[in-house]
Amino acid sequence: MDTPSERFDLLLVGTGQATATLIAGLPDDERVAVVEGGAVGGTCVNTGCTPTKTLVASARVAQLARRGDAYGVATGEVNVDFATAMARMNEIRHESRDGLTRYLAEKPNVALVRGWARFVGPKTVRVGERTIHAERVVLNVGARAVEPPIPGLDEVPWLDNARLLELERLPEHLVVIGASYVALELGQVLRRFGARVTAIEAAPRVLGREDEDVATAVREILEREGIRFEVGVGVARVTAAGDAVAVHLENGREVVGSHLLVATGRRPNSDRLDLQFAGVATDDRGYVTVDDHTRTSAAGVYAVGDVNGRGAFTHTSVHDAQVLLDQLRLERGDGAPGASPPRTIGERDTIYALYTDPPLGRVGLNEAQAVAAGHRVLRAVKPMRTISRAKEMGETQGFVKVLVDADDDRFLGAAVLGVHGDEVVGLFALAMSAGLTTETFRRVVLPHPTVGELMPWVLDGLEPVD
Repeated sequence: MDTPSERFDLLLVGTGQATATLIAGLPDDERVAVVEGGAVGGTCVNTGCTPTKTLVASARVAQLARRGDAYGVATGEVNVDFATAMARMNEIRHESRDGLTRYLAEKPNVALVRGWARFVGPKTVRVGERTIHAERVVLNVGARAVEPPIPGLDEVPWLDNARLLELERLPEHLVVIGASYVALELGQVLRRFGARVTAIEAAPRVLGREDEDVATAVREILEREGIRFEVGVGVARVTAAGDAVAVHLENGREVVGSHLLVATGRRPNSDRLDLQFAGVATDDRGYVTVDDHTRTSAAGVYAVGDVNGRGAFTHTSVHDAQVLLDQLRLERGDGAPGASPPRTIGERDTIYALYTDPPLGRVGLNEAQAVAAGHRVLRAVKPMRTISRAKEMGETQGFVKVLVDADDDRFLGAAVLGVHGDEVVGLFALAMSAGLTTETFRRVVLPHPTVGELMPWVLDGLEPVD
């Protein structure tokens, strides 16, 4: 005999960063079920932003200590206590996870259901022995690391980004397959902790979605710290080499490391949901297809966060939740006369950061994209070594690149590789969102001495892109 369905107004599958935003924005009388089979908080809290940026901070302190003499500070030999750094990371990420768990538990209209959800019918899921139905269902199940089809990979121990965070001792030599965002951030952290690091990338260069000048500058920064790169060559196979792992390259070379990190991309967790029983469509990569209001192909079912393929970041997940809340208010008829139009996914500019040190902040189009889109592009580049605050801080690596449309004088995109680049790029994001022209942007007065104050002055160097 089938178990009777428990009925709710809204069912949330997954507890990534969109979930708390949604819960906070829903009416208090709406009965909500939140289903989670893993750790509460999703990728950001448990294996992404929170733990990795905590480690980035520890690694930066170690690097600054090594450079102390340049600032007139004698630090002596610098050693990293790996166990203490990892304990600090765990304390911070567990605090974040536990805080969200308490928040959900204390909401009287929310039921937190532990277990993995699979659809058994339209707007109906099975979680263990429980069957849950809701008038509206929100999928927020995120993504996971890809396991590439490398011969021999299933016969050797290897790490993904999550398992690396469980290490109890510092690798002697970390070999990384991949040279994009996760690979470079974690590679630099472990290098600064004292490990040797080799990154292998099949593509012609690192950071394939960035312009060549940006990617080259990031690689050179990391090479100066001792990270070794094998670029433009694929992996033929991996084998055990005693207690180590040997990575055999297609050019015949071999790289042997004590630990292997595979960081070749991520895939959505949609394959765990039995979406065929819900009538929810996915694209050829498995991402749940949504419109600009997060609606899927099934009435009453929405998808937010990494699983919808419309962004792979905490900030885009949170914005997805805001878009959905606007949509739900419209469906309930809660819109106030004269209110702002509902937010949409399509209105946001691409913005993200690479948290190497120095970081890379990026917004909008890169140069190649802007040219390919047919814009008449103006470009300005300013080295960080010419910015007073960067010189005063002894942080002069990198540069700022700004792209402007020659026809309407509006920003197309920007890359800020350098100290505070992840923060400074927000100036350009705000300008783009507000539709400011460069003429208006130049009128902004910013405090001295800061890195940001020079951003209007960067525009003095605008020149046509050939």
